[in-house]
Amino acid sequence: MSFPLPPQVKPARPEFSSGPCPKRPGWSFDTVASRAFLGRSHRAAAPKAQLKGVIDKMAKILQVPSDYRVGIVPASDTGAVEMALWSLLGARPVDVLAWESFGAGWASDIANQLKLDDVNKLTAGYGELPDLLKVRPEADIVFTWNGTTSGARVPNGDWIADDREGLTICDATSAAFAQELPWEKLDVTTFSWQKAMGGEGAHGVIILSPRAVERLENYTPPWPLPKIFRLTKGGKLIEGIFSGATINTPSMLAVADADDALDWMARIGGLKATRARADANFAALQAWVDGSGWAENLVLVPEQRSNTSVCLKIVDPAIAGLDEGVQKAFVKTVVKLLDEAGAAYDIGGYRDAPAGLRIWCGATVDVADIKALTPWLDWAFETAKTNFKEA
Repeated sequence: MSFPLPPQVKPARPEFSSGPCPKRPGWSFDTVASRAFLGRSHRAAAPKAQLKGVIDKMAKILQVPSDYRVGIVPASDTGAVEMALWSLLGARPVDVLAWESFGAGWASDIANQLKLDDVNKLTAGYGELPDLLKVRPEADIVFTWNGTTSGARVPNGDWIADDREGLTICDATSAAFAQELPWEKLDVTTFSWQKAMGGEGAHGVIILSPRAVERLENYTPPWPLPKIFRLTKGGKLIEGIFSGATINTPSMLAVADADDALDWMARIGGLKATRARADANFAALQAWVDGSGWAENLVLVPEQRSNTSVCLKIVDPAIAGLDEGVQKAFVKTVVKLLDEAGAAYDIGGYRDAPAGLRIWCGATVDVADIKALTPWLDWAFETAKTNFKEA
């Protein structure tokens, strides 16, 4: 029995996880720790100023309009989205778009937890998008900009009406800092530091348009809101959330890490540079996919393909024709081979997605590592296939 020879060069940084994502190039714990207010109250002047500084840096790099509010909230992107759903929905009909697991989760919460009556669920399978033209301008729209678990993203915001009556609530967690977000189309935008910033988990970001603030200050949902979801007090926005006074205690180490990531983004050229790095990484990976005989992008429409969470499916007839469970077992073998070789970590597809690989191509990844990875993908596939044949 003969096995393929492994490639000679490994990625310098084999971290390709889609969350938490790779740290920025040149990251070091000592650098982050040196700016962290450890053992200090987050309410003290200097730590609070650092929190406000992170808010201001995010707003500047993302080019958020000056009349929008940017705040740090608990529980990662999930917490930020749930805060928006529970605080804002119920005033209008709701259109919720679901084409991967997180969108499906928001749809389930809206229907089963909030129990709203007029909910229009627009769905599509993994790798596809629903019919965006079916959204109602009078409805609130809930959607993910980039489907982290499917690799499918909306190509633009043209499908969102300029004169819409409802609000748009956009989960942009794997799109922020990597894709163009048309702020004039977005009323609530959420993300987490652990994606394109390469930051730590547990903290979320929520960005509110003036229309969203107006809704918050003039609408009271018919259900009780726990403290952790409250954005208003006495009918007014809690401004402290958007000036560094977080709802609950943040990790000042995670805050320092986010501060470090944002300073790196600013040094390399801001949003233009981070988007260009993600585009270059995706282009390098897709060029290999286009020449591959066994892998294909899960998303068939090019303009709908993510440049961050790139999802691949196996099209080799010997594997693609097998039962889904057997295919997933095969993929686990591929992932294990890469892990044990130190060539790639954590690139298995999401548990609810079709069998395949998911490779993060965001700005904190170096294109040289993507190019070094692709021969290892071929090696792992051929090695696993040889083992499979022998078995």
